[in-house]
Amino acid sequence: MTTLEAVAAIPEERDRKLEHIELALEQRMQLESRFFDRFSFVHEALPEVDLVEIDVSADFVGKSLAAPLLVSCMTGGTGSAARINRNLAIGAERAGIALGVGSQRKALEDVDTAVTFEVREFAPTIPLLGNLGAVQLNYGFGLDECERAVEMINADALALHLNPLQEAIQPEGQCNFSGLLPKIGELARNLSVPVVVKEIGCGISGATANRLVDQGVRIIDSAGLGGTSWARIEAARAADQPIGELFADWGVATPDSIRQLAAIEGVTVIGSGGVRSGIDVAKAIALGADVVGLAQPFLAAAMESSDAVYQRIQRTVQELKIAMFCAGARDIAELRLIELVEKS
Repeated sequence: MTTLEAVAAIPEERDRKLEHIELALEQRMQLESRFFDRFSFVHEALPEVDLVEIDVSADFVGKSLAAPLLVSCMTGGTGSAARINRNLAIGAERAGIALGVGSQRKALEDVDTAVTFEVREFAPTIPLLGNLGAVQLNYGFGLDECERAVEMINADALALHLNPLQEAIQPEGQCNFSGLLPKIGELARNLSVPVVVKEIGCGISGATANRLVDQGVRIIDSAGLGGTSWARIEAARAADQPIGELFADWGVATPDSIRQLAAIEGVTVIGSGGVRSGIDVAKAIALGADVVGLAQPFLAAAMESSDAVYQRIQRTVQELKIAMFCAGARDIAELRLIELVEKS
């Protein structure tokens, strides 16, 4: 059976994965607050650099990136997700940026869905991140399952996502987060690839990051407050809109999370959460991010085609270069040294 035949054989059930895709595309699931708008660059009218010489290349998990961008972990497990992941992989490979897949828990429990995550054939050279919920370490998963997730997609790193708010509101939520920290540490010390710890939209504080670093974690993704509200999404699934609105703005705003993470020595910071343009990317890097993740903008493009994904990436890179040009930064290293003006 070919890959396409295998995907076609997966039933398109009305399950959590499909509902997440559909709801994440709705504008009402996005926060109205634009936390990156609190910051601005001082315009450099005499940048003393040629725009065509702006260098946005970067390194991540031992590989080179054409731009410091990550297609953040999103989906997998259904026929629609397979098409989305394939389009994301082709677009990301063509643009030379990193890619993460959605939670592979379903593929570990139902091997027939693994094909929806297997995108390495479409993205042979770029950094690829696997993904599992950290809470699964309290529900029977361990090093073996994590290694299987890595092997499944030939991943360069494994993202462990933290999502207590989502689990608390989700109808099927698993909420035993007790004793997770040492288990994450054990995994970080023993897994065959680096472990990335990320939130999914509520942010990671400096205090939490320090606890993770003490356990050996060296890559942390802010995944902060400012973009898609998973409180709203899960509340919609639970038919409890009031609780979704009550917790919609719960968390650490992405710019604040990035700055707190960047203050910790030896940590590679992925800045994500409400990043919607190349200007946001530039601000995230100036705040301290090494790589910047976007999800919802690329999800919308992936519903269309791999070319739409590539074009959306290229547009973001163009915006980033223009922002750097007008701020007087020749490369990513210089951009990180630029101080932003914060509005009072």
